[in-house]
Amino acid sequence: MTENLLAGRYKIVKSLGEGGMADVYLAIDTIINREVAIKILRGELGNDPVTLLRFQREANAASKLNHPNVVQVYDVGTSEDRHFIVMEYIRGKTLKQLIQLRGALHKEEAISIMKQLLSAVAEAHRHNIIHRDIKPQNVLVKDDGTVKITDFGIALAHNAVQLTQSDSVLGSAHYLAPETTRGEAATNQCDIYSLGIVFYELLSGSVPFTGDNPVQIAMKHLSEEIPSIREFNPSLPQSIENIIIKATAKNKAYRYQNVEEMLHDVETCLDEDHLHDEKIVFQPPKDKATTTVVIDRFDKNVIKDEEEPKKDHKWLIGSLIVFIVIAVSVMIMYFSGVFDYLTKPKTEIIPDVSNKTVEEATQMLTELGFVVNEDITYENSSDYAEDMIIRTSPAISSEQEIGTEIKLTVSKGPAFIIENYVGKNINDIQPYLEGMNIEVIVSKVNSDQPTNTILSQDLEAGTAIDPDDKKYRIRFTVAGEKEFVMMNLIGQPIEEAQKTLTDLGAVVELEVISTEGMSEEELLEIERGVVITQSQEQGTYYIQSEGKVIILSYYE
Repeated sequence: MTENLLAGRYKIVKSLGEGGMADVYLAIDTIINREVAIKILRGELGNDPVTLLRFQREANAASKLNHPNVVQVYDVGTSEDRHFIVMEYIRGKTLKQLIQLRGALHKEEAISIMKQLLSAVAEAHRHNIIHRDIKPQNVLVKDDGTVKITDFGIALAHNAVQLTQSDSVLGSAHYLAPETTRGEAATNQCDIYSLGIVFYELLSGSVPFTGDNPVQIAMKHLSEEIPSIREFNPSLPQSIENIIIKATAKNKAYRYQNVEEMLHDVETCLDEDHLHDEKIVFQPPKDKATTTVVIDRFDKNVIKDEEEPKKDHKWLIGSLIVFIVIAVSVMIMYFSGVFDYLTKPKTEIIPDVSNKTVEEATQMLTELGFVVNEDITYENSSDYAEDMIIRTSPAISSEQEIGTEIKLTVSKGPAFIIENYVGKNINDIQPYLEGMNIEVIVSKVNSDQPTNTILSQDLEAGTAIDPDDKKYRIRFTVAGEKEFVMMNLIGQPIEEAQKTLTDLGAVVELEVISTEGMSEEELLEIERGVVITQSQEQGTYYIQSEGKVIILSYYE
């Protein structure tokens, strides 16, 4: 596959990863010389109508969307019985990798990411497309901080045919809405629930529910309330926690009714008029009937409402007496402070160690009883000087138990910013960029511009690059050497002759012929200001290259 062109134009460069039904490759579109990502359905699955339909759904869903935060689809097709989707290639990492690398993000950065995600999902919903698998693994983060949603493999358009009976519960259990687990049809609010879980993970560094298997996790989404994000980080305003509470409400009636509502709250949650918001509290349902959810490998979802069984009155009275005795004992222990003494862990507030050195921060934290993780994360920052602490995880000012492990994020100094190099000489720019650990790839083309002039570049001006990261490369299109047949310029005015050659791309030097020692008669006979000799003979083939010049001699 690496030697042949897919569909006659896409040259496979390397594998980027393998999915459940397709493999993803980095490729070059040879027609327009552009890097692309190609998802190719595995050959053995091409004959499976359900898998093929799901693959086509992804292509159709993503191709309908033209949004800066959705990975763009360039082409869809079939070549030699291989079904493929050609997409925008994103240099960066997944949002999941970013969270694993950095832990909890600052609220401003988390809000910025959520604004982009919500804007993209709102656009999808406007086209009647439900993503149904929103999670950090399906969000790509560019080097400039732009996020892009990808993987519409189980996206569902309204009124589209269900692929299988279990199709309604496809997706990842950590981000799955409760109604989806119960087997209800997917709605826009399924995506809203997933977005609420993603917001929680951005602010805490971890998902709210974990378990040994997907069934355990799904049951927690059904029955347990989302942990308070403000217990993890008390410095967060209540307005932010309210967004998570409302987005992840078990009852869809309490949840955001559309993404635009959630986007509005995210955009305004740090406004002054929301600084003193009260915590949202939903009224519990009046129905006292118990609900049993049966989940069998996410294939069947059955809901049974059962009335409380009748109990033997004698047994009930005996149990009530035991309960009262226990309750009174617990109350006595509670109000006497015994519970606090026995169970309450000793805590401390993480001090503000930003703009401190690692040594200073380590001393401050260890003196309070915290444990500093030796694995330090480094990242570029324009706001913090090199080797200064940017943040901690758990966050600064949050209350944590003594002995909690603290991870430090340290500044590597500002990132290197790519400039607009068009019009400059490649010989000046290439050594400079290679000195910043950036691989430079040069393609020369015919042009009326001077030799070695940069005509275009593939990295946009303003792109931030980590100088310590050797994965970056920039492609330049450059004007090649000039070629022409030398003409006779003897007797032409020196300025006109020079312009004729420079317009052809040649490098010209003018040489003044000395008149020293000439007699007055000879001086009267010479012609001044015209070409007397030329270093390149008439009729010869001339190729302009570095260091090569044409010399025109004349009398002043």
